[in-house]
Formats: sequence, structure tokens, C-alpha cells
Amino acid sequence: MKPTDINNPEYFHKVVDCQYACPAHTPVPEYIRLIARARYSDAYMINWESNVFPGVLGRTCDRPCEPACRRGRVDEEPVAICRLKRVAADNKDDVKDRMPTIPETKNGKRVALIGGGPASLTVARDLAPLGYSIDLYDAQRKGGGFMRSQIPSFRLPEKVLDEEVNYILDMGISSHFDHYVDSLKSVLDKGYDAVFIGTGAPRGRDLNKLPGRQEGDANIHVGIEWLANVAFEHTKKIGEKVLVLGGGNTAMDCCRTSKRIGGKDVRVVVRSPKSEMKASPWEIEDAEHEDIPIYENHSPKEFVVENGKLVGMNFEVVEPHYDENGKRRLEPTGEIVFMECDDVLMAIGQENAFPWIERDLGLEFGEWDMPVVDETTFQSTLPKVFFGGDAAFGPENVITAVAHGHQAAISIDLFCHGSSVLERPAPGTNLLTQKMGFHEWTYDNAVSDDDRFIVPLADKLTALSDRKLEVELGFDLQQAYDEAERCLNCDVQTVFTENKCIECDACVDICPTDCINFINNGEEDDLRSRLKAPADNDSQDLYVSSDLKTGRVMVKDENVCLHCGLCAERCPTSAWDMQKFLYTVTKAGQDKEAATPCTK
Repeated sequence: MKPTDINNPEYFHKVVDCQYACPAHTPVPEYIRLIARARYSDAYMINWESNVFPGVLGRTCDRPCEPACRRGRVDEEPVAICRLKRVAADNKDDVKDRMPTIPETKNGKRVALIGGGPASLTVARDLAPLGYSIDLYDAQRKGGGFMRSQIPSFRLPEKVLDEEVNYILDMGISSHFDHYVDSLKSVLDKGYDAVFIGTGAPRGRDLNKLPGRQEGDANIHVGIEWLANVAFEHTKKIGEKVLVLGGGNTAMDCCRTSKRIGGKDVRVVVRSPKSEMKASPWEIEDAEHEDIPIYENHSPKEFVVENGKLVGMNFEVVEPHYDENGKRRLEPTGEIVFMECDDVLMAIGQENAFPWIERDLGLEFGEWDMPVVDETTFQSTLPKVFFGGDAAFGPENVITAVAHGHQAAISIDLFCHGSSVLERPAPGTNLLTQKMGFHEWTYDNAVSDDDRFIVPLADKLTALSDRKLEVELGFDLQQAYDEAERCLNCDVQTVFTENKCIECDACVDICPTDCINFINNGEEDDLRSRLKAPADNDSQDLYVSSDLKTGRVMVKDENVCLHCGLCAERCPTSAWDMQKFLYTVTKAGQDKEAATPCTK
């Protein structure tokens, strides 16, 4: 193998698995260390630079970082990264004075944002400090988009959302709420230099062709619309017997909300096996904690209506079968199950809807009537129009919408200044030694033996009696410290300097995971099989040195390294050093000199 190019910013970025997995590339270990030091405001601002909504995401994020966490590969559970984010948000000081300064003199460029959700708000957060005049249009009465209308208050208190939305709206954004945009052409006619569309996926899927659907309409509801009606207090009660159709997070929010506004016998019914439900495991766990049963492998067959009133549903029991490629098909067993109900909530998926975009503007639409959008620049085929969030490629999550917003803002800034939107700014990176003394580091490199800590919950009966009472109480400060200490500091890299190495193998002897090897070089598959501990996870790189004096090479398996620093402490020649790697995704208007061509 060729020597590893550790100057490539993506090499060590990939080693910081949690940050690499985060769509917005939040520097996770950096803010966790700050939490351990009780520097909550600093930890909050590190988050805010990347993910924009630390308080919101600390409660509701889909947590792509946690399955990637290295702790989960050497322990049963990853670090509670998401819940630590909330600790920073809940314990910070007033950070208004740390927000970007907005120039009084504008730069002459006007941008319209259609939709007031996380993608649009992120674009505003990035462009307002650069002097852009920004108009935001949204049909709701307040900002936040589907964060406000689809995430129940018992998961996300309104005051938390208001605070973080207002940090952005207070940047001089001209907000037009209760304003439904019914024509893109009318917006373009206002002479904006660029338009960003972040309208989400506003249409919930229905079961219009199922027998009884029209006759029982009064008590059959589309999940996301029903959640919005509850959020804005248009709907305040539901029948005692409720069936929730679907296995995603929206279904979990629907069933738990039902329990809080009158539902007593609330059931989730899903076509798939429970193990294949799309809902996050912790969302399923929370629903079951509230005594909501989940009926798997039940396919909706009929809404049963008697004397003009919905009385229940018939389901066909199915069995999953899989072909040699793992593709599933559901085969009927012939068994029909009837379930009584007063109301049905359909949470079976969401779709995009663009009836307000005229089809003669030069903006092309492709499969599923989705706009044709570049996956790197987020630019449509109408150059001044950009998309992001669920409106760009279909339903995802808040953190993905934030990542889209950052990249779209870069493109809008480049476009408005006549530059190619393909000239993407390079990320910011550095490597800084952590050595203080012979055996001392600037970070705590001890590996905690603690298991993952459990977030305490409000009393169940009390929580179910108030739909606005937050269920999760969050970590107290001692729990937060202890959980933060479980982090392995994966951003503090083991950096090897060949010309200092005397091949004494002291680092090999002390390594607790046998991840360091001095062996003859070879092809990657061959090397992986010859290491002291075979490197079976080929999604994680091998760190390979250039030839040493004996002709051997140093090979380290990045998959199981604990970043404990014992190799650097033991090395008599300082061939090993622990160096903190900070990776930051460049925002709009920053480091234009460092722009690098995008490879598509």
C-alpha cells in the first residue's frame, strides 16, 4: 500500500466517525470536551456554527452520529451525543452577544426564502451576516416550519424552538408569516437576485382507494396535518379508540399525542415486521414505555363504516418473505383481523407538492414530479432558484436540512457575485499537538469504564395528562460530565513520524487494542489479514507509513484505535504524537481564496 496522505483533510475527518457521519459535520468531540469542562456556552456556540439548532436537535435529532460512534465498537452503547448537545443548550448563558454582527449597510443583493423551516433559516443565518437583504415567506404564524407543526411539544417545548428560530429572525430578516406563496413567478417578478425554496414535504400520503375511506372521512386523518392542527390548537381531542397506521417517527408522534388528548386504547398498526420499522429505535421505545402496543405484519384492507360512522378497520395479516438479494415481499396469509376504532391517523409517508410552481419558468421537474436539483450546489435548472431540505430530494430530517442550507447558501453567495457555483470552498482543518509534558496531554485521555447513562423521564401519568409537558428531563450536570467522559476523543489523532522511529516496538507492546503493527508491506487485503488483530472492517482505513529503516512499514487499524495516547507516552523518540484535528465546513463568504474545483 502507498503511504497514507494525512495532509488530505478528508483522511482524519473520516477517522472522527461521529463528525463524519453528521450531515452538518458538527465537531462532536470538541464540544463534548467543553461540556466536561462546564464550558456550556462555548459548547453551544461550537454546535451553533454547524447545526444552527442545538436545543432543538439535542431533543429531536435522528442521531446519525451515534451509530458511527467508536465507543459503540468497543462497548455496547455509543456516547449519548445528542443528549449532551441538549446539556449545552439548557445550561448556556445568554449568547445573543456572541451571534454574528449584521452590517447596517447591505451589499445590494436581495434573496427570497420560501418556507420557514430549518433549511431556509440556515440560509438566512449564513447570508444575513454578509449583508444580504432577506425576505422569508411562510404560511404558518411563526417560524420553524415542520419543526413547529410536526414535532409535539412534549418532545420539543415551544420556548426552545422560539429561542433558536429568533436568533436568526433577529438578524434583520424581513419575515412574512401567514403568507402562502401560490406562485413562484410572482416571487421572481419582485426582482430577487436569488430564491431559495425550503417548503419541505407538505403532503401526507393517503389511502384514498381503500374501501370506506370517503364514507369515514370525518374520523380519518392524515398524520402530519393532524399533528399541525394539534400544535396550533385547532384540534384538542380525539376518540378513545385510535388506530395509527405507519411505522415511522410521525406515527410515533401521532400515537403519543393521541394518548395525551383523549385516546385510551391507542394502537400502532404497521405492514412490516417491527424490526424493519422506519422509526428511530428510541422513538419506538418511548411509545412502548407509554403502553402503546405495536401490531406488526397487518396490512390495511378496509375502513369499516356502519350507519355513516367509522367503527373500525379490517387488516390482512401478511408474512414477510425475502429473495436472495434481501428484497422483501409481503404475502397474505388469508387471516383477516378486525380492530375497533373511533379515529384513524394515517402516518404512512410524506410527499412533495409544488402546485404553486409554474411549469413554464425553465425549472425542470423529473421523476415523482420532483424538481431537478444538483446534489452538490442545490441549484435548479433555473439558475437563480435553489432548493434544500425535504423540498430538494424528499423527506429526510432536520440535520440534513441544515446541511443543505449551508451548501445552498454558499452557492447563492457565489451565484450573486458572478462566480461558478462549482467552486466549492475548501474545509478548514488543523493539526495541533496536545503535548504538555513527558506524560501529560491537554485533554483527559483516560478511558472511562462507565456504561451509557440513561436520560431520566417525567412521571408517566403526569406526562400523559399534559401534551405540552416535556417528557425527557435531560442529564443533570454530574450525569453530563460522566457521559462526556465516555467519549474517546477520536479527533485527537495518533500522528506518526517515520524518521523518528527506531522500531523498538514499544508502542506495539503497550497498545490495548493491538491496532499497531510493524510488518512488511503488501496489498490492502493481504495487509489486513496479517495484522495482529485482523482488520475486518474495510470501511475504516489503515494508516500506513512510508518504508522504515528495516524495510517494514507501520500499519495502524483506525477502526479499533482508542486514541488513548499510550503509544505516544511510551515512545522513547516521540515518533508518535497526539494531535487534535479540527475540521470545519466553510460557510458562505469565508475563505474564497481557498476555493477548490468540485469534482462531480
